[in-house]
Amino acid sequence: MSMSDSANRFDLLRLVFASTVFIYHGVTLPAVELGGVLEGRLAGLAQLSIQGFFIVSGALVFGSLQRSSTVLDYVGKRVRRLYPAYAVVILVPVLIALVMTWSVPGAVTQIGQYALANLAFLNFLQPDLPGLFVGQRFGEVNGALWTLKIEVMFYLVLPVLAWGLSRLGRYWWLGLAGLYIGGVAWAILVPYWDHYLSAQVARQLPGQMAFFAAGMGLWRLLRHAKARPSAFGLVGAAVFALSFLAPWLEVFRAVGLAGLIGWAAFARGPNLNAARWGDVSYGVYITHFPIVQALIMVGLFSTLGTVGGFALAGILVFAASYILWWSVEKPALRRSSHYRKVSKSN
Repeated sequence: MSMSDSANRFDLLRLVFASTVFIYHGVTLPAVELGGVLEGRLAGLAQLSIQGFFIVSGALVFGSLQRSSTVLDYVGKRVRRLYPAYAVVILVPVLIALVMTWSVPGAVTQIGQYALANLAFLNFLQPDLPGLFVGQRFGEVNGALWTLKIEVMFYLVLPVLAWGLSRLGRYWWLGLAGLYIGGVAWAILVPYWDHYLSAQVARQLPGQMAFFAAGMGLWRLLRHAKARPSAFGLVGAAVFALSFLAPWLEVFRAVGLAGLIGWAAFARGPNLNAARWGDVSYGVYITHFPIVQALIMVGLFSTLGTVGGFALAGILVFAASYILWWSVEKPALRRSSHYRKVSKSN
């Protein structure tokens, strides 16, 4: 089943998830309510949005692999979709930092290290740039990009995982359950490792595999989700609610989220094509953090106030995302790409 085989709201879901993360950072970066209730609740919603992203990626990227003629065909589609816009978001701050700190001793070396590390998705090695966002609550240029490394790792291992699952035949679902359980075990057990990096390691790919695996399972059940969205929604809502009743029940969160996503994608009602005038969800996700940081740096959040600063950030984020889509993302895609087909103009 391809994305174009039936109407769905996956593009809308991706935009909602990206916008939720933007709202969270729009509150936390300028310290609107430092450590307050609002910040805590938005943090929880942002985490659920990222987990939802991983589930949707698990479904759609697995589907992309299934439809690809070869592994190289699959890799080509992934590179075209992800990397051109990503490279732009890395290189624009690099150029700004170069202009601002060209004469500062050691700055060019640090900027070069940032460019190399971040272009290779190793953001944690060099998250800062000289001259940018110094003294702010968070000094990272783009703290939202840590999930892209996990996405890329999933893209790389997926062909191997899919091949292994295909060898299991009728036991495919048992193999998928093994991936799910392995991911949950990693996320639970690694934090007990006595090391200062244990929390960071726990949230890397093995620790997120349950969400990708849930997405892969959703793709296998996509026709059923389309035929019976209410059933998926009811089961998903029940399991999702159950996952909040006790810490040990959190292991079922990915299953509940996948059921809710299946319902939201195919529930009766208008299609709500969020990508009709351009698929900006990826742009919103990768541009919002540095834009908010820049507005804080130049003092506009203080001058305009919280509401004014956030409104300006929203305008700039969506404007940058549309520009990125039409000038970089869409031209890089094949004409057969789903993302080009759903846009108003091909």
